Amino acid sequence: MDELSSVQVEALIPLLAAFEAAADEGHITRAAQRLGVPQSSLSRRLKAVEQAVGVRLFQPVGRRVALTAAGQELFERTRGLVRQLGDAVDVVRSNADPDSGLVRFGFPFTLGPVSIPSLLADFHTVAPRVRLHLVQAHGTALVDMVRDGRLDLAVTIPAPDDLPTILLGLQRIDLYVASDHPLATRTEVDLAELADEPFIANPPTYHLRRLFDSWCAAAGFTPQVGFEITEFETLRALVAQNLGIAVLPAPELPHPGLTRVPLTGERDRSIGLVSGNHRPTPAVQRLRDHIATFGVGRIPGVTG
Repeated sequence: MDELSSVQVEALIPLLAAFEAAADEGHITRAAQRLGVPQSSLSRRLKAVEQAVGVRLFQPVGRRVALTAAGQELFERTRGLVRQLGDAVDVVRSNADPDSGLVRFGFPFTLGPVSIPSLLADFHTVAPRVRLHLVQAHGTALVDMVRDGRLDLAVTIPAPDDLPTILLGLQRIDLYVASDHPLATRTEVDLAELADEPFIANPPTYHLRRLFDSWCAAAGFTPQVGFEITEFETLRALVAQNLGIAVLPAPELPHPGLTRVPLTGERDRSIGLVSGNHRPTPAVQRLRDHIATFGVGRIPGVTG
């Protein structure tokens, strides 16, 4: 069956509304009053429905009308459809409202504790009726969700090349060790010096791990990763227990047991504000503008 055009759908809705009202009321006059249309208009719409399906749907019973067997089956299959269509239109219209729309927004695990919640709190102050559906994931997953439409907007690390992106800045990556680790007194360290050190890192699917592995390969060694974990705060806690060292972005929460040691060379990655390849709704545009304006100053270790 061919897909219905928008014109055909618009023409079908009043016909279905007429059919449902007449089936509910069992009376042409009352159905017309319910819809606020002349009785003659309602009668024409009912005949149009019968012509469309090719069978009689109503039969007269005194001054009332009753459904035929075919009409009853159609009514059972379409009951509530007009209301559902109306609800769907109301939802879509509300989502397009810059003051009360819905934004599906994603952000990475490393920015969860402070920076993004702070940005969203400020946004809520100026746009209290905009609803936010929030997702946290690693960068690759967030980009995939923007590509396939599950997210409207996301802060991703790194910024992708194939989607509309506002570059928020570069996130510095440094070495983190326990405060009593021998390297804690260094002012900087070359990655090649760490070939024999035990590391704690994310799984290989994470961008930071792939970046770390590539840096180590360029330095001439494969890192000895004794612990792999997805959660960054727990990773830092393991480092503070002197179970290994880690290459990480700056933490958003205090970690008195950790010491940052700068790595030599250019050790950073891009942070992007990513949207889909389509025109954003006004609510999405409002959040996008807010993060683009205020985001850089809120993210630790990020330079513009």
